[in-house]
Amino acid sequence: MDVQILTFIIVGLTFALYIGIAIWARAASTQDFYVAGGHVPPLANGMATAADWMSAASFISMAGLISFSGYDGSVYLMGWTGGYVLLALCLAPYLRKFGKFTVPDFIGDRYYSQTARTVAVICAIFVSFTYVAGQMRGVGVVFSRFLEVDITWGIIIGMGIVFFYAVLGGMKGITYTQVAQYCVLIFAFMVPAIFLSIMMTGSPIPQVGMGSTLADGSGQFLLDKLDGLSTELGFNAYTEGKKSTIDMFFITAALMVGTAGLPHVIVRFFTVPKVRDARKSAGWALIFIAILYTTAPAVAVFARVNMVDTINGPEAQGVAAAEAPEWVSNWETTGLVSWEDKNNDGRMFYSGDERNEMTIDRDIMVLATPEIAQLPGWVIALIAAGGVAAALSTAAGLLLVISTSISHDLLKRNLMPNITEKQELLFARIAAAVAVTVAGYLGINPPGFVAEVVAFAFGLAASSFFPAIIMGIFFKSMNREGAIAGMVTGILFTATYIVVFKGIFMEPLLPNTPEYWLLGISPEGIGTLGMLINVAVALTVWSFTKPAPAEVQAMVESIRYPEQLADTTEPPPAAH
Repeated sequence: MDVQILTFIIVGLTFALYIGIAIWARAASTQDFYVAGGHVPPLANGMATAADWMSAASFISMAGLISFSGYDGSVYLMGWTGGYVLLALCLAPYLRKFGKFTVPDFIGDRYYSQTARTVAVICAIFVSFTYVAGQMRGVGVVFSRFLEVDITWGIIIGMGIVFFYAVLGGMKGITYTQVAQYCVLIFAFMVPAIFLSIMMTGSPIPQVGMGSTLADGSGQFLLDKLDGLSTELGFNAYTEGKKSTIDMFFITAALMVGTAGLPHVIVRFFTVPKVRDARKSAGWALIFIAILYTTAPAVAVFARVNMVDTINGPEAQGVAAAEAPEWVSNWETTGLVSWEDKNNDGRMFYSGDERNEMTIDRDIMVLATPEIAQLPGWVIALIAAGGVAAALSTAAGLLLVISTSISHDLLKRNLMPNITEKQELLFARIAAAVAVTVAGYLGINPPGFVAEVVAFAFGLAASSFFPAIIMGIFFKSMNREGAIAGMVTGILFTATYIVVFKGIFMEPLLPNTPEYWLLGISPEGIGTLGMLINVAVALTVWSFTKPAPAEVQAMVESIRYPEQLADTTEPPPAAH
């Protein structure tokens, strides 16, 4: 059967499944809309959390980044995985016991300040819109290649699906939809990985295959072959990095603390019945995340070797354009692969020096790998369904954060405290609908600085949310003056540094090279320094002002011991 027809069938079936779940799990109250009624089983919540965590960046981009960056790409594995562990151990159980719906809700109540709440709302909305725009764009790319529709129409279709189950079902609908999406995306990611591992090394376990010898009888290790190919073609050795140790450390830490502070993942731990269940669901989620994250480096290696071999040919002289592999022409139509015949010999050649004639977007690596390896058509269709599932699952979680921040934190807890639950639910659905529309617009018309804003968003979360939450839990006398001063200072420092080197809204003021960086720290890692500045400023201001009131310190003392409520079966309290 034709690949496009298979793709229509498989993607269509997954969409029907998502819509059916949304109808079944529609929200009837703010409890359902915000935290799925607080009755999601730990296993299901673990799968939903994993789907929420593993966005299009994890499914589509991460293996591509590692494939092109080699050893340096390990910062994404360490940072994103470490961030989840940090979240699970240091934040989730305590925030679940606190019983609020959102991060701004926690910060506003913990620091007894509407100003702190408003700063947190602004941060949450900015970070969420940054990510959701990328997710919608990812949906458009997948649709444009595999369903051969315009990117705009692909995004509109994705908007329609997300609109339906996010607005109708809220967190309840999103949770059970994400359970299904996790099953789709992990199956879609693992099947090609297993195929490739068997074909290239004879091992059915991709993680083992990556470190094994080739199945061609040469006795050569796969990574040794890739190192040789890389150096022969003018690239750095794949298993050697070129980033400095301090920059690797700061980028990894920024990714860890930035992702640990992402609000759309934190809210997942409010959906379970007990504090003990929050811990269990965190454990399950870590297992489910590890399946993909330990497989991604293997997929990156398999994809890199296959890509180089198919473009440059067995003699590494390049293939004639007329005989180019079909995947090249397929992806050329999307604009993500292009060829310039520099020496007019009619042959394509890929390298890391002046001989290079190919421009290949790293985001295609996972999506194109089944085609590059000439796997069966149903595997190619499956990878399309997985890419869409990954993008939609995270998009839905982010849109709910935006909706909740507006309806609950800004309106109910700040501007309109007397609205009824029914009115709050209506405002939440309206906010979700508006957020879907804005996200779709940003996906169709991405601003020129989207790539740079990703680094900005991580830095913003690292230098604002994370210190405020950690100090709010483990430093009971921290006051509102210190927390607000720390958040504002951390944000301003991080934003200024990134603008200077990335040029958001303007041309960069300084070259983005190590000799100009402060202490050798790149803009991607500066969020770590911003976090340290946040903490230093907060402690300094705290030392010159009154500590938090006694009742606030007592509240913090109570949430420091989650086991005290381990047997509580009541869901988090309703909005108040």
